[in-house]
Amino acid sequence: MSSSASSCRIGLMGLGQIGRQIFRLAAAMPDIEIVAVADVGKPEVLRYLLETTGDDFNCRLEGNYLRGPGFSARMLQPGAPGDVPWDAFGVDCVIDATGRLRTRDHAGKQLAAGAGRLLYATLCEDAPDRLLVPGINDAEASAADRVVCAGSPTTNALALLVDVVDRAFGVDYASMTSIHAYTSDQPLQDYAQGDERRSRSAAQNIIPNANHSPAWVEHLMPRFAGRLSGLALNVPVQRGSLLDVDFVLSRDEVGIDAVNAALVAAAAQRPQLIGIAIDPIVSSDVIGCTQSLLFDTQATQRAGRRLLKALGWYETLGHACRVLDVVRAYAAIDNGDRA
Repeated sequence: MSSSASSCRIGLMGLGQIGRQIFRLAAAMPDIEIVAVADVGKPEVLRYLLETTGDDFNCRLEGNYLRGPGFSARMLQPGAPGDVPWDAFGVDCVIDATGRLRTRDHAGKQLAAGAGRLLYATLCEDAPDRLLVPGINDAEASAADRVVCAGSPTTNALALLVDVVDRAFGVDYASMTSIHAYTSDQPLQDYAQGDERRSRSAAQNIIPNANHSPAWVEHLMPRFAGRLSGLALNVPVQRGSLLDVDFVLSRDEVGIDAVNAALVAAAAQRPQLIGIAIDPIVSSDVIGCTQSLLFDTQATQRAGRRLLKALGWYETLGHACRVLDVVRAYAAIDNGDRA
């Protein structure tokens, strides 16, 4: 682990969309230092993409280092998993933002290469030591956790929404549809892949897709076991996604105003995690949102005695913030252990 209690030293794998957002956020944080970046892309191209991800971010390549105001990160182009000697950089934690190799075997290779802890920025294929979602199970984090998952943007938004509604009114069942911005693994033109639907153009189609967030929320909160389901519709939108959840409540005749009030109260308690939209917003209005869930008060509907529909917006920047929240949670634990 790091010799300094003042900052957490991070190795970052993958400079895709979320990886770049994590890098840019961390560059402005005095308590988090990204000391090494591993990506198969050319360093010159990665530097260019970092600068074009958003405004007012300047960086330069100096030899094998990416440098800017307050940060200096060694650039690496790994081959096989485990190629990067993380211990040589003194990292406390490695964030895997590649979205590709998400197994225990891959995690073990990174730990063997000197990663003090491996944190996945998306859902894993195998169960990690801990799935940690800020606002849900922060208190469960343990120094013994070595393979940690920070969930996904959809998982975090769903977990927060169903938790608030269940605590306020009781939820018998819930079914979600994620109307999701297209992702980098989808082709812009029809192109044969392993799945027929995902072989279709992301720029031209609404594409039904499986979504594993309900199962992981059940894993996270066992009280929902067997009571959640859902799927995704990938749509031709670059950023900004929408969570459409139908609830069967335990109580009769719960009013729309009561539901909105419960979410407003939850947002007041956890403003960094939950936001409230009172205007008639659309997906592009969500770009730049740093919260995990932006609840849409104008969209709440009720049908019959116990059926409720609720909408919540989210985007990848909010999830990048949560990944760094998880990094901070474990850094605080490790620093406390050392003390």
